[in-house]
Amino acid sequence: MQLSFCKRYIPYSLSILRLGLPIVIAQLGLIIQSIADTVMIGQYGTYELSAASFTNNLFNLTYFFLLGYSYGTTPVIGYNYGKNDDVAVGRTLKESLIGNVSLSLIISLLLYLIYLNISLLHQPEELIPYIKIYFILLLYSMPLIGMFNSLKQFCDAVGDTKTPMWIMLIGNIVNIICNALLIFGLLGFPEYGIMGAGIATLLSRIVMCIGICFVICMKKTYKVYISNLKSRFTYKGLWHITKIGLPISCQLSLEAAAFNVSAIFMGWLGVGELAAHQIACTIGTVCFTIYYGIGAAVAIQISHARAVNNWSEIKTISVVGYIMTTCSAVLMSGILFIFITPLVSLFTPDMNVARIVFSLMPAFFVYQFGDSLQIVYANCLRAIEDVNKLLLYSLIAYGLISIPLGYIFAFCLEWKAPGVWWALPFGLTTAGILFCRRFYNQLATPRHISPKA
Repeated sequence: MQLSFCKRYIPYSLSILRLGLPIVIAQLGLIIQSIADTVMIGQYGTYELSAASFTNNLFNLTYFFLLGYSYGTTPVIGYNYGKNDDVAVGRTLKESLIGNVSLSLIISLLLYLIYLNISLLHQPEELIPYIKIYFILLLYSMPLIGMFNSLKQFCDAVGDTKTPMWIMLIGNIVNIICNALLIFGLLGFPEYGIMGAGIATLLSRIVMCIGICFVICMKKTYKVYISNLKSRFTYKGLWHITKIGLPISCQLSLEAAAFNVSAIFMGWLGVGELAAHQIACTIGTVCFTIYYGIGAAVAIQISHARAVNNWSEIKTISVVGYIMTTCSAVLMSGILFIFITPLVSLFTPDMNVARIVFSLMPAFFVYQFGDSLQIVYANCLRAIEDVNKLLLYSLIAYGLISIPLGYIFAFCLEWKAPGVWWALPFGLTTAGILFCRRFYNQLATPRHISPKA
């Protein structure tokens, strides 16, 4: 029995690790960058940390929306790559770039309107000057994010997850070095505080965007696709990507909204609660990164299997992905339980903030299992291009369950900060169950999810 299990599942596990490990490393690099930002800003001042927390949570909503749209590229390119259709791969890349950059410009305009009316969000008055200067610097980099996301998903879809990994790691190093120089004014540089953190983030994104463009243009394996960028742009192809990408964007944005609204609730509770929320979210993103890497690798493999109509293999890949994410949730929860005290001390010397972080940990550990479940099956649904129900399920899980419960627990039941976080497991687990049920129902009728382009 064990031998049969190993023969069936271990090859898929190794393949998922081969594709997913570079994605995990790249995303962990981003988390290290985020942790470095939080630690450095936290050491500089609590007001700066709270302002960065609020601004980052607000921007995370747009980052996830742009990322979700770029996910519409992966199953289409992955399918065409599995069919060895180089012309279609190149054309889809062109359409993806147009769509992603255009969407990022539209979102930039909307964010600027929020910037002009930031006081309407009722954050502590003393934080507004810090929020505004950090906000505008992050706003400048939005078109760069759209371009980079498109190119990264292209690389991932053709099985090259290492190139984006190296580019992202280089960008992270640039960001950390610039943070140290510009926040604290080391080595003769001006001491800019939170503005220095914003400048460092902008510079790192410029480096990443230029870097991935350069590698794709110079790498021999990509020349056939680059030559096909001259293929005629089609509105049908752009619309096909958009029909896949927008529901994913909405799903990711609603998930992010559960955390962003939680940040607003924390701001109502106080500056210390908001700072604690940022620390807990930063730690939690480490776990999310591992689940995301596994889920992304699962999506790539399923898109390739779909190209040859191997639905039995698709089911096996999904089962292996679920097992791997669940084991990862158990492992990460255990590690964090052991090391949470020294870890929190890295972020802040403020004992009141640390105490609030510790009060969030029971809910933090519980939500890991719902988070891992919803990530892997959301990726499975994206890979088979069955994304229309993602929006409905996310509205139920986050809009009707997680966010209202956060308010009820925190303010009506007066659980305060822990109450905001206890709402998250309910929303994430509901989403995971709904995604899982939808995916296996669709596998029973694969003819209904064949690609239309």
